[in-house]
Amino acid sequence: MNRLKTVGYHVSMGLVSFLWIAPILWVIVISFRSFDDVAANGLGSLPHSFTLSTYKQAWEDADEFRALINSLLVTIPAVLLSLGLASMAAYGLARYNIPFRRTVLLLMLMGNLLPPQILLIPISRFVELIGYYDTLIALIAVHVGFGLGFYTFVLHGFMRDLPREIQEAATIDGAGPGKIYASVILPLTRPAMAALGALSFTWIFNDLLWSITVIRSGEKMPVTPALLGLQGLFVSSWNVIAAGTVIAAVPTVAVFLRFQKHFVGGLAIGAVK
Repeated sequence: MNRLKTVGYHVSMGLVSFLWIAPILWVIVISFRSFDDVAANGLGSLPHSFTLSTYKQAWEDADEFRALINSLLVTIPAVLLSLGLASMAAYGLARYNIPFRRTVLLLMLMGNLLPPQILLIPISRFVELIGYYDTLIALIAVHVGFGLGFYTFVLHGFMRDLPREIQEAATIDGAGPGKIYASVILPLTRPAMAALGALSFTWIFNDLLWSITVIRSGEKMPVTPALLGLQGLFVSSWNVIAAGTVIAAVPTVAVFLRFQKHFVGGLAIGAVK
């Protein structure tokens, strides 16, 4: 009976996993098919051709290299600023008796409960009024502002549960708040920081909504809006669109594989807490 349950569990989980990765595999297969093959046999048919020209076409015609650089110029500073500011805010709220700290934390978290769609026009108008519309700086600021509350909330939970004896021992040794933060608290929260870093990198890198809200020039567009433009240029060339999608997914997959160990560890710690 137990063996039957085990087999059933593995079979069901295998089917769920296949359903999860099937669309990804389907896109990858389409990206290697020629236009004539897709046009003659349809997107759902088995491949009858193999070509790499789709990747060259997507790379050149959509200018994906420039778009990827723009995405990295936005994502890396936004992730570093968000996690840096959030970790300092969480450190102060979790380790010191700041007046109204719970209220401050709840207010920061409540900002993330607002649907971003209702803020599109106000944010666009505000960025235009201060003279930073159509700049990557504006896009970085938007991502930092919207992610800061959530990251602070998550890191606050980790830092709050750290033993206070560690901080007290560092204080006795003569360490000040800055030294304790940099040398004691940050190393202990590295799994949480890595997990949040991987998630925020994925969210920001793949963003479409805010990119088309505060960016207008095509040469400043990140990679996701560039893919949207590729779809407009090649409305029936789904193989080229699929190739562009695969190229755009490479950085996020690389980041996840690089931080996979810390990412899983951070989720495990969060589950226990």
